[in-house]
Amino acid sequence: MSGRRARWGLERHLHPGAWWLWAIGLATAASRTTNPVLLLLLIAVVSTVVVSRRSDAPWARAFRLYLWLALLIVVVRVVFRVLFGAGPGGTVLLGLPEVGLPAWTSGLRLLGPVTAEAVLAGLYDGLRLAAMVVCIGGANALANPKRLLKAMPGALYETGTVVAVAMSVFPQLAESVLRVRVARRLRGDRAGVRTGVTAIRSIVIPVLEDALERSLRLAAAMDSRGYGRSGQATPLARRVTATLTVGGLLGICIGIYATLDGSSPRYLAAPLLLGGVLAAGAGFVLTGRRVNTSRYRPDRWRTGELMAAGCGIATGVLLWASSWVDPMQLYPSLVPLGWPTVSWLPLVAVLVGVLPAVLTPRPPPDPGAGSGGAALGSVDQQPVTEPATRAPQGVR
Repeated sequence: MSGRRARWGLERHLHPGAWWLWAIGLATAASRTTNPVLLLLLIAVVSTVVVSRRSDAPWARAFRLYLWLALLIVVVRVVFRVLFGAGPGGTVLLGLPEVGLPAWTSGLRLLGPVTAEAVLAGLYDGLRLAAMVVCIGGANALANPKRLLKAMPGALYETGTVVAVAMSVFPQLAESVLRVRVARRLRGDRAGVRTGVTAIRSIVIPVLEDALERSLRLAAAMDSRGYGRSGQATPLARRVTATLTVGGLLGICIGIYATLDGSSPRYLAAPLLLGGVLAAGAGFVLTGRRVNTSRYRPDRWRTGELMAAGCGIATGVLLWASSWVDPMQLYPSLVPLGWPTVSWLPLVAVLVGVLPAVLTPRPPPDPGAGSGGAALGSVDQQPVTEPATRAPQGVR
């Protein structure tokens, strides 16, 4: 029954690249506005999709940490506005004594009158950054890092391996802590129910030992599968590849900056951007030729992946287009004070991002979830959609 459900797309994991495209599109939309109504709606959209489409894997449980981080960003931004109270407006909320600063710090002040306009400016800026952080957190909660590593191109193979392993460190430690506490509680050890500093002392050694053992098992498994092996390349080829890649990326950065900065020469933007893309592309192609790997049952792009990625891209494009139609809706004025308003186009653009919650298939339940002893470094269970007699191609 499970194989039939997976075959017809009722329950399956989506390609991780689709979730990252969806999240990048929503983060791009968040970067184009400071309207608190749209930003709060974006956070609600991301939270809805994550709750309805995340799996039982450990990395999917870390989304609440991104929400707390977003709240911290907003609070810190507002506090900075209060401490360094430079800002527009004259609606004084709190009269604090101003601390004198040296002359070379012109434009800044320490404390002083706290105005409503300055507080709202800090709140709007903090909400924009918080919404972008939540979007990235949604991608981390929905996209499987191991599947993302499998989908990496050959040029990013080694970098992707390092990133995938690094992203699994904190979930593995959290899983080890829970497993050690459950084991102590089952043995009747009172240390398993302690809290505070005493609990930390009683579980830190077993947790470190467990993390070390699992790291060694992961290293042995990766070595047996050919991770870390590279193809033959001469020193000259390596230097040329590195020069093209680094030079191309620098050209892309300078070209993007010249495109966004209105004061820079316009005749430098397009050539630098195009040349950087061509040089970086050539470097990626040459780097990919050195990495000879094969993929076993690669993730394919189907209707669900196209729906998720298309909704995220549509949100970013529509909100960018609405900035040309009515920019005052995206950047509410602080002087004079007033309630931010929203027109139908940016509202529809944000609501398009919630469609993956109903248009994409649900992930299958994790067989190791809730058992307390599931190894986080184990290979993910995939629904069998092909004959079981098919063998992996191996490392070429």
